[in-house]
Amino acid sequence: MTKKEDILANDIYFIGGNDEHGVDPPTQGKRTPVMPYLDRPIYENQFNRPAKNKFLEGCLRNGFRVFDVKPEFTDAPIATRVARINRQRLTLLVTFAYNAFGTGTTFNSASGVTTYFGTGAYAARSRELAEEIYESLVTGTEQRGRGVQQLSGIGVLSSVNCPSALIEAGFMTNLAEAKLMLDWDFITEVGEETCRAVCRYLDVPYLPRTLSNHPTIREGERGSFATLLQFILQNYGYGLDVDGIFGANTAAAVRRYQQANGLVADGIVGPATWKALLFLPPYPTLRRGDRGTYVAYMQSKLESKLYPAGEIDGIFGSKTQIALTAFQADNRLTADGIAGPATWAILSQIGGGRS
Repeated sequence: MTKKEDILANDIYFIGGNDEHGVDPPTQGKRTPVMPYLDRPIYENQFNRPAKNKFLEGCLRNGFRVFDVKPEFTDAPIATRVARINRQRLTLLVTFAYNAFGTGTTFNSASGVTTYFGTGAYAARSRELAEEIYESLVTGTEQRGRGVQQLSGIGVLSSVNCPSALIEAGFMTNLAEAKLMLDWDFITEVGEETCRAVCRYLDVPYLPRTLSNHPTIREGERGSFATLLQFILQNYGYGLDVDGIFGANTAAAVRRYQQANGLVADGIVGPATWKALLFLPPYPTLRRGDRGTYVAYMQSKLESKLYPAGEIDGIFGSKTQIALTAFQADNRLTADGIAGPATWAILSQIGGGRS
């Protein structure tokens, strides 16, 4: 069987992704203390939702069918989510969350990643899933391991009709780990390592997040990569139906995306378009006036290092330039407000920044 046939065979598995709490409006109490320099808290779902999305992207790339348990930005009651899950007859479920310790109003030293499983008929298989995810996160990220634990009374663990695990990827009340909640690379790392663990749990080959593993697709295509494309564009605000059919609406959205990112607007998703969609290196030189995915990525990285760049909108304006210049000066780089190779070498690292 070829690799492509292997991937297509994986659609017998149906993977659910769930994120805790809401961000619009933000769930009360689920936030960091006020972040220095940013002068605002980071809400838990600012990590949970994109981490879930990166996990589902990885699952689509690996040929699985996926179910987004909570596509809305608002919070959804646990009973509502459990009912949604149980109607789908999922192969397994993964929930993304972030931990806290103490009063929640000040930072402390509690740190690290924990995975959880529940009680009930699927407890043994859920424990295996939680252990696989924990191993991947501890070996594939810089997070300190806090172990695998069992919880009772948690609906998305014990009231669902499939193996289920919950990830607390870090602590909102730890300043260094709170900053990671805005770091696209950390978010992607958590999602990808979780996907890797699911592949291992299901005993299927894992297809890494590299450019070579994203085939050129165009109008008329169907399947997991068409679904992946639509899912990414939808999360970028393009309002597509995620149906796995690369039709005229998807082609039009691709052309709009390509035009907005300085790409050939031909509606064909080849290496250059996949690279921008996935914000893969090498990173382009950016300066004031530039727009697009890589500008949004740069803004996110600056914010995660406590250099306030304004709204993460993909527009390189004055606030972004000021933030970038300050970052360059603090890192003994040429403080010219232009993101070139030397700046990217430091900015693209996970963690670091102001304290």
